[in-house]
Amino acid sequence: MDTRSVVVIGAGQAGLSAAWHLQRLGLAAERDYVILDANAGPGGAWRHRWPSLTFDAAHGLHDLPGLPLGVPDPAEPASAVVARYYGSYERRFGLPVHRPERAEAVGDAGSGRLRVRTAGGEWLARTVINGTGTWDRPYWPWYPGREQFRGRQLHTHDFRSADEFRGQRVLVVGGGTSALQFLLQLDAAGARTLWSTRRPPEFTTAPFDAGWGVEVERKVNERTRAGLPPLSVVAATGLPLNQMYRAGIESGVLVSRGRLERLTADGVVFADGSAEPVDAVLWATGFRAALDHLAPLHLREPGGGILMGTDGVTVPRRPGLFLVGYGASASTVGATRAGRAAAAAAVRFLAADRHDGAAAAPASVPAGA
Repeated sequence: MDTRSVVVIGAGQAGLSAAWHLQRLGLAAERDYVILDANAGPGGAWRHRWPSLTFDAAHGLHDLPGLPLGVPDPAEPASAVVARYYGSYERRFGLPVHRPERAEAVGDAGSGRLRVRTAGGEWLARTVINGTGTWDRPYWPWYPGREQFRGRQLHTHDFRSADEFRGQRVLVVGGGTSALQFLLQLDAAGARTLWSTRRPPEFTTAPFDAGWGVEVERKVNERTRAGLPPLSVVAATGLPLNQMYRAGIESGVLVSRGRLERLTADGVVFADGSAEPVDAVLWATGFRAALDHLAPLHLREPGGGILMGTDGVTVPRRPGLFLVGYGASASTVGATRAGRAAAAAAVRFLAADRHDGAAAAPASVPAGA
């Protein structure tokens, strides 16, 4: 069994940021810490995004610490841009990424240690920084008749190209920015679209600036610090009413038909009683935190979420475990900050563990580091 001071699970924005800060705080790559990545190559969840999602249409990507992204071609697929950037980052700083190595279970190993089991073996860790994100857990809501619908159903997770739906009647379900982008792409590709949202779309003209980001994080943190599941992205941010979306509203493409009531064999029925035939349903209904491998630690609160500490990364139920990319740190800017906080918290934990009689660890890090 391989033993490390820190095992980082996930090589996305949060995991890479945490690894960079671990090195900066004195841990040696490979000897003291490793990164386990379930993917075949760099890029995290971004490597799975559909090819038509160009960089200019993607959610903003925050720079990783120590290496700015620069100015990529806005027309290049976001998956290619990010995979190249993350790969360069790993090589530049010599980050010890083991792939493909998916964490299947994390449990107690006694003496305060954690055991990380993968398909290839086991790792014994004094601390674990978990940055597995949400991509591997798409959320499929249940509606009456979903099993009887004879058309095609797919999730954002499985979308590849709007051209596949040319000439078809497609219902997009969901109130986030992915739904808006799908509707516009499908319409441009020659599909006939319908849009369903549970609530009226929450468009906003508020500037997405630093003050906005702080307010969004505050709203999300209120829930995670109460042990409740995190808010969806759109519930915390609203939809930016930019020129492209304004045009979509004016054309009728971005006008919601309201809540979906049920599916039929060949179509759908909305809450207002109206019915429409459809050939396909695209569930743009978001994702949930991919944390099933942490189930042996019994972290869930009665509210369904995981109680987080005031630093946004510490899990009071399990000292030595730190979550990044969960709750307020699910955004790329939040993930970068969370990686820094988790690395500092992990090194402080190791120093305290050493003081209690464990093996040597790096020097203590001030709380503000």
